[in-house]
Amino acid sequence: MYTLKKSLGQHFLKDEKIGAAILTELQKCPCENLLEIGPGGGALTRFLIDLKNVNFKAVEIDEEKIAFLMNTYPQLKDKIIKGDFLVIEKPFSEKFTVIGNFPYNISTQIVFKILEWKESVQCMIGMFQKEVAQRLAAKEGSKVYGVTSVLTQAFYDVAYLFEVGQNSFTPPPKVMSAVIKLTPRKQSLAMRNERSLRILVKAAFNQRRKTLRNAVRSLFDEKELGSDFFNRRAEQVSVEEFTALTFRMQGSDK
Repeated sequence: MYTLKKSLGQHFLKDEKIGAAILTELQKCPCENLLEIGPGGGALTRFLIDLKNVNFKAVEIDEEKIAFLMNTYPQLKDKIIKGDFLVIEKPFSEKFTVIGNFPYNISTQIVFKILEWKESVQCMIGMFQKEVAQRLAAKEGSKVYGVTSVLTQAFYDVAYLFEVGQNSFTPPPKVMSAVIKLTPRKQSLAMRNERSLRILVKAAFNQRRKTLRNAVRSLFDEKELGSDFFNRRAEQVSVEEFTALTFRMQGSDK
């Protein structure tokens, strides 16, 4: 068997009904190339390795789990990438789908890595801590709408699929979980550039209780700041409005 390592945020799925529900959602995605992040004890892997016409790979950092998986599922030979997903090279040269019960301590970082690879990642289905999933899916006006909401939704449509209770895992986490799906936006949003959007959004939400005018004052000239638009607070501004606002920022490289 194997041991569970708190340092790696390991909470392994044991409810087969949840695994089957995730598989049902996955089958709605293009799956010619599929990457599982953190297969752990193989709760999802056991469903994935039998998918037909799928080029499957899994990335796992824990050597003990790799040995367990290789012993349990010999068909994983040459399909496991040993390493940290956050630093590995892109696993496929073609477009691919990402799936996983993500370690909660790095789940937001996983999303930002996927954003780096957005030209290649055509779908993502992931298990997150409920609060993180809610932030990723939140719309303007929500108390949990923030930086991760805007930067993710600028490029992906986020579907909040279903919630998962603590008893579906070993060991049970102290929090609820939820599964979300990312698919590329049906209509891409125009923006000056991604760097401008990151700077703007982080500045806006860094002082989210202030009006936009005060929070992002250094990024716009006084004439722009005179607009009534800047009377709003960051959580009242939609993703579409943030991307459009990047064109009004001062400085050619901001």
